[in-house]
Amino acid sequence: MSSDDSVYYDPYKVEITLDPYQVYRRLREEAPLYYNEPHDFYAVSRYDDVEAGLSDNETFSSARGGILEIIKMNVQMPSGVFIFEDPPLHTVHRGVLSRVFTPKKMNALEPKIREFCARCLDPLVGTGRFDFVADLGAQMPMRVIGMMLGIPEQDLGEVRERSDASLRTEAGRPMEDFDPSGGDMMQEYIDWRIKHPSDDLMTELLTTEFTDETGTRRRLTREEVIIFCNVLAGAGNETTNRLIGWTGKLLAEHPEQRRQLAADHSLIPNAIEEILRYEPPGPHIGRYVTRDTEFHGQKVPEGSAILFLVGAANRDHRRFPDGDRFDIRREKRPNLAFGWGIHTCIGAALTRVEGRVALEEVLKRFPEWDVEWDKAKLSPTSTVRGWETLPVVTR
Repeated sequence: MSSDDSVYYDPYKVEITLDPYQVYRRLREEAPLYYNEPHDFYAVSRYDDVEAGLSDNETFSSARGGILEIIKMNVQMPSGVFIFEDPPLHTVHRGVLSRVFTPKKMNALEPKIREFCARCLDPLVGTGRFDFVADLGAQMPMRVIGMMLGIPEQDLGEVRERSDASLRTEAGRPMEDFDPSGGDMMQEYIDWRIKHPSDDLMTELLTTEFTDETGTRRRLTREEVIIFCNVLAGAGNETTNRLIGWTGKLLAEHPEQRRQLAADHSLIPNAIEEILRYEPPGPHIGRYVTRDTEFHGQKVPEGSAILFLVGAANRDHRRFPDGDRFDIRREKRPNLAFGWGIHTCIGAALTRVEGRVALEEVLKRFPEWDVEWDKAKLSPTSTVRGWETLPVVTR
């Protein structure tokens, strides 16, 4: 724990968010259990501690949320916000979704994902520049999740903007408002689908029968389906958007590795894993502490909020030798970019396919690029970390 002024970590401090890795290194070595007094939270940064904490859902509860500010708000979560639920309710809701988000079904979407990438990228060929975020990251993933849910393509921009806004915070400030239901964004679509079933995820959620936590056989309520769709629309866009932005940035900084990928696409899946490890879109995961516990012989009291620093754990040299080095040929080991345990991101397989296909399609058209750093902008949010804009010049 740290009352020592020599190391200070604050998820709201913009200077740290811009490049947190020096602070992460010091936390791992000097304060593997860290306490931030101004914001009253604990944090752990070593891989083994983060993995163990995310695996222990009884001690570290998700029911108050996974974001520090939401945990502090003590919001009553409505049924259906499955990312912020504990068993048995989480088990039931995740079971409904796991039938859809299988690796086999996600891999089957590859032709459509490739088509969406081509629609984004083909008009940019010959222009000499494009933006990894505005032109691809903000477009393709939303089209994919929109296709899955059955949302009309002309409405996807508004859906993306609303879901993005729900995760944004002002630079240097915590999130102040949170609507756990996701608002009314999906109500009109759900009501249309109730009357006009189709071959999409929304219809499947409306019609699937399951046994709930009370042993009752039933379907999801309208309100639960609305919340499911809101959560999926936000998560389905945000993670892949950030991954695509980091792909553009890291491969601009490592041109020799980019050229290896352009020459041999079989290296791309491992490169996507390395990008996720090196720059995870969600740099930390919050939990509520349900009972007194310990890390490194020091107490974390019941009722505390704790952050599991995924971004720090993913570079821990105890797990990943020379963890601050970016290496697309790194020996494959599981990392924590998608979380761990029962709350491992249910869309991880989809994000991996989208990231791989996006990079393949970019390299086919633009094997060489440089970032226009004076125009690139990192998002100031305290919840996810990635690029708002990443314009590049192609060669």
